[in-house]
Amino acid sequence: MSEKLDVLVFAAHPDDAELSCSGTIMKHIDAGLKVGIVDLTQGEMGSRGTVETRYAEAEDATKLMGIHARVNLKLADGFFEINKESKRLIVEQIRRFQPSIVLANAIKDRHPDHGRAGQLVSEACFLSGLRMFETTWNNEPQDAMRPKAVYHYIQDYYIKPDFIVDVSSYIDRKMDVIKSFKTQFFHPESNEPQTPISGADFFEFIKSRMMELGRPAGVKFAEGFTVERFPEVKNLMDLN
Repeated sequence: MSEKLDVLVFAAHPDDAELSCSGTIMKHIDAGLKVGIVDLTQGEMGSRGTVETRYAEAEDATKLMGIHARVNLKLADGFFEINKESKRLIVEQIRRFQPSIVLANAIKDRHPDHGRAGQLVSEACFLSGLRMFETTWNNEPQDAMRPKAVYHYIQDYYIKPDFIVDVSSYIDRKMDVIKSFKTQFFHPESNEPQTPISGADFFEFIKSRMMELGRPAGVKFAEGFTVERFPEVKNLMDLN
């Protein structure tokens, strides 16, 4: 059975993808594309919740989004490195799912894992196209392949986007997806310690950021991305 996906989203922590690009994910799934998520870590250094609750919350979010596959590489939260072994684990998933598009963490952000993950995934995407870098999956050698493009989603820090995706019609669904992570974000019955993202106002920040990204394009809510190379435009009339 083929495991090929159209879009593969890499995230340093469970909830990174949900916070930053779940509207884009759901929009593409609704358009008939297959999308998967690869979480690099289990989020075990988080101040709230446990590894077990993180897995349960990620499963709930996965169901709400309609994700076709989700994998956790179990790298060390806060301590993973850009090294050969980490790259190998990522290349295995790229060659396994053969995505046309990869989405990765922001190139720079408040949490140091985010920028490091963005660089790690970018370098792994390049290595994935080198046939001399050998990997296996299920004891079978994998063929070299390289995604057509790597796009980095925007997270906590504002980064001027190279393009935005209009997700205005997905804002309510996105907020429901984010709230799947009950231990991480605001929940009126929680007794967990307070963090910079656990207050009720953090949800307003998410919406405000999406409005900020959408306003220049004339849309209400958007998610922003940066590119690694110039995208080709076939026809100027395709641009909005």
